[in-house]
Amino acid sequence: MADDKIRLIKARNAQRGTFKRQGLSRKKKLDDVWRRPRGLQSKQRRQKKCKGIHPKPGYGSPKAVRGLHPSGYKEVLVFNVKDLEGLNAETQAIRISATVGGRKRVDIQAKADELTLKILNRKEIVAPSEKTDVKAEVEEKTEEKEEEVTDDE
Repeated sequence: MADDKIRLIKARNAQRGTFKRQGLSRKKKLDDVWRRPRGLQSKQRRQKKCKGIHPKPGYGSPKAVRGLHPSGYKEVLVFNVKDLEGLNAETQAIRISATVGGRKRVDIQAKADELTLKILNRKEIVAPSEKTDVKAEVEEKTEEKEEEVTDDE
């Protein structure tokens, strides 16, 4: 089953179309997201071959892998440690919400490691005590450089 899903994910990526927005190369402020061309004389709206392809039903992904992460896991958004209960480590991976702070993120990552869950957006968090140690080292180095500069003069 897992090999079949991986094959389907690769097929999904191979058949994915690149739909270009009209005027994308002319205007810097336009985002590279599809917008339907609406002009009466628009060549892209009239689907001239040289103006790019339009999204159509044939470009969809297979139902078995629709909505899955490229790694093959189903994404689950997590806001706290309680959300980790009842998740399946074989089929689901977690993404920690962007609004979660450092302290809670450390707890969530530790609990996910215990449950052997895959974390899609893992971050290395430095504890506050370690931050002060790093700052002290940087200050010492800058003082040493200042002393060297004054000695040279």
